[in-house]
Amino acid sequence: MGKNDRPDNHRDSGSALGTFEITVKFMQNSTWQGQIHWVEKNHKQNFRSALEMIRLMDEALIESMDEA
Repeated sequence: MGKNDRPDNHRDSGSALGTFEITVKFMQNSTWQGQIHWVEKNHKQNFRSALEMIRLMDEALIESMDEA
């Protein structure tokens, strides 16, 4: 990963639909368990699989698009 590829560079873009911080706490059954933090709404929720994490992100983005 180069200097310009740092994860904190995503905040420089004004076109982001949502910002999520992912904390992976465990890896069991070949998937992740952890917590997702929706930064704009300051909302945190636990997830039990990578698929559930993606579903939570999708629902959050749909909600934010409906509000716009």
